[in-house]
Amino acid sequence: MLEIIVLTIFIAIISNLFLSRLHIPTIIGYIATGAIITYFMNLTDASQSKTLEIVAEFGIVFLMFTIGLEFSIHHLVKMRKEVFLYGGLQVGLSAVVFYLVGHYYFGVEPKASIVIAAALSLSSTAIVLKILNSNREINKEYGKRSLGILIFQDIMVIPILLMISIFSAESVSLGSLLLKTLFDAAILFVVLWGFGRYILDPFLGEVVKSNSDEIFIGSVLFLVIGASTLAHDLGFSYSLGAFIAGMIISETRYKYQVEADLIPFRDLLLGIFFITVGMQINFSIVAEYYMTILGLLLLFTVVKMSIIYLLLRWTAGQRVALKTSLALFQLGEFGLVVFELAGSHSLVDPTISQVLIVTIILSMILTPFVLRNLSSIADLILKEEEPTSIESYGVDRLKNHIIVLGYGRLGRKICEKLEAASMQYIAIESNIYNVKEAQKQGKNVIFGNAGKKSILESVNIHEASTVIVALDNMEKLHLVCDILEKMAPRAKIVAKVNRFKEKDALIEEFPHYEIVVGTEQVARGMFEASKVCRI
Repeated sequence: MLEIIVLTIFIAIISNLFLSRLHIPTIIGYIATGAIITYFMNLTDASQSKTLEIVAEFGIVFLMFTIGLEFSIHHLVKMRKEVFLYGGLQVGLSAVVFYLVGHYYFGVEPKASIVIAAALSLSSTAIVLKILNSNREINKEYGKRSLGILIFQDIMVIPILLMISIFSAESVSLGSLLLKTLFDAAILFVVLWGFGRYILDPFLGEVVKSNSDEIFIGSVLFLVIGASTLAHDLGFSYSLGAFIAGMIISETRYKYQVEADLIPFRDLLLGIFFITVGMQINFSIVAEYYMTILGLLLLFTVVKMSIIYLLLRWTAGQRVALKTSLALFQLGEFGLVVFELAGSHSLVDPTISQVLIVTIILSMILTPFVLRNLSSIADLILKEEEPTSIESYGVDRLKNHIIVLGYGRLGRKICEKLEAASMQYIAIESNIYNVKEAQKQGKNVIFGNAGKKSILESVNIHEASTVIVALDNMEKLHLVCDILEKMAPRAKIVAKVNRFKEKDALIEEFPHYEIVVGTEQVARGMFEASKVCRI
């Protein structure tokens, strides 16, 4: 198994290095890696593959957790129309059409048709949200609509799995299954809500007091995996528990640092997930049914895009409706899970299952290319201009703003002067006591490590006009300045040091930065920066 892991990592690196030169997303490289190790490395041990699939499922778990971090209950209620109305109609109408095609055209028996139709109505949360986040388009109007529909689709995984249990358990009554599900759902909600309401904030507060990164990361991993395991033990999906845990943590002041620490785990596990997707490709089935697979791919794409476009056409406009339908045209990774589970319960014929799995994989392979060129495709179809308004919430609304890194004695003075000048700013501070005190006073300060790229991205570092580095730790100051050079090349950078020797060393490394010694000079540099911001 260790040799397989080493070979897998090597193949993934080489394939993605090659594909990156062609501007092809790494997702394709991971899927190709899965196919290569299965068919050219004699990976036939079912127990090894199953173990890998279990690990890979946590890629979706961490993705759903980070999605939950962006959605408090307040935001979910605010998006109820996108989630429950459009999401519900999209899943319902798609499932009805796919059922009619499967049962009446292809002659698939009713139970199998229902399961297949429900699975095909889902889109790929893993691919769509990963690309929309990396493109920074998740807060655009079409991104918001796509996200709402995807959230409802993820919620629908629960009744789909329940439906498989009902169809395969002939001796158990529907009423008892529904009663047990409602009881388990109540337990899950009460336990997670109670933990979040009374224990979570003081628990994370004690963790932060330890001033240990590894304890903080370990605690976050415990929360994610613990919530996922609890949901799974109660009969729900791992990802639902992770999503709820993310929503609960989003109500705390630690959400930005939590998200920054989890992104490496999420991306690594998502890579493993896409490798397992490639491992499921059966090339003998593909060769025999390739025309059927291409026909089904076209059919599913047309049906899903048409339904989504017609649902949004009259409320969101042509362009938003088209871009949302293009973003969600594909079939989803949960469909792979559903077909595997349905096959193990003898609900779906193995050949049909394999044909549909390959169809899903093909649609997932096409998705990155579509999403990377979404505006260009929309321009070819529609001639109207792109709407200029971008709907967002939280810190994502900041633009042409000032970012203050550090909220100690100097950071406080700087923020007070910025407020007095009615200037838009946000500060990042790693000391939880300073953050609590600032937030009590209504200051725009968040908890996080300024040396983390994801933390800086979360405050729109690319849109900032000025970044003021008010850190006392010289080692961290050098690290942050190095990151800023790559992430904020157009922003004015003002950094404070304590000694002239430190200033000379920093100027030599970053000659275009404004390096000042002491508090008073920072104030002067800051007001020069304020002129830039106003311009």
